[in-house]
Amino acid sequence: MTKPASFKYFKTSPEIIRLAVMLYIRFPLSLRNVEDLLHERGIDVSHETVRYWWNRFGPVFAAEIRRKRVQQLRAFSKWKWHVDEVFVKVNGKRHYLWRAVDHEGEVLEAVITKHRSKAAALKFLKKLMKRHGKAKTVVKDRFASYRVALRVLGATEKQQTGRWLNNRVENSHLPFRRRERAMQRFRRMRSLQKFAAVHSSVYNHFNQERSIASRDTFKLTRTAALAEWRQLCSG
Repeated sequence: MTKPASFKYFKTSPEIIRLAVMLYIRFPLSLRNVEDLLHERGIDVSHETVRYWWNRFGPVFAAEIRRKRVQQLRAFSKWKWHVDEVFVKVNGKRHYLWRAVDHEGEVLEAVITKHRSKAAALKFLKKLMKRHGKAKTVVKDRFASYRVALRVLGATEKQQTGRWLNNRVENSHLPFRRRERAMQRFRRMRSLQKFAAVHSSVYNHFNQERSIASRDTFKLTRTAALAEWRQLCSG
């Protein structure tokens, strides 16, 4: 059996690589935790190998997931987006993670900037609209730069602000915060941007909203998501 092109020069099977990348990105585990879990399954690799696999294949898997999700999302009405930003420490310095989710909690975009300003908000919204089109409503907090950026983009009438209206996007920060603690912060802005983008795509893929679905429905969707993950970059 011929291996897919992306796995061409790797002796390890694609199934093991996919498993290692999924464990590291999806769960709040360190590289050494993943090494130990693989060892328990009879797979002897070092944590540095796991690090290389995640850096090499994480963005590839995320890009394939994102491409499929964007195609699906464009087929439906984009009626509401929620946008928000949180600070993240990079090598001891404060940076900002801008995140947008749709009305169902699907993470649409994650962008890292050095400053929390009008220019940063405009960059974030432009990238969001370029990939996903335009929403009917943009729910935001009272941060003034959003209002200015939306005015520049000609979408002033679409903004909506109110108490508790933005809880959906604020809750979407929590999975990333758990991963951030497990990784013991970030040392470079570039690595933070890469991980935030990959983590968002993988989170979307496995997020089955188990709190609002029946047990049977959750089991079916979870099985389907795992089967789809195992087929990434398979041909």
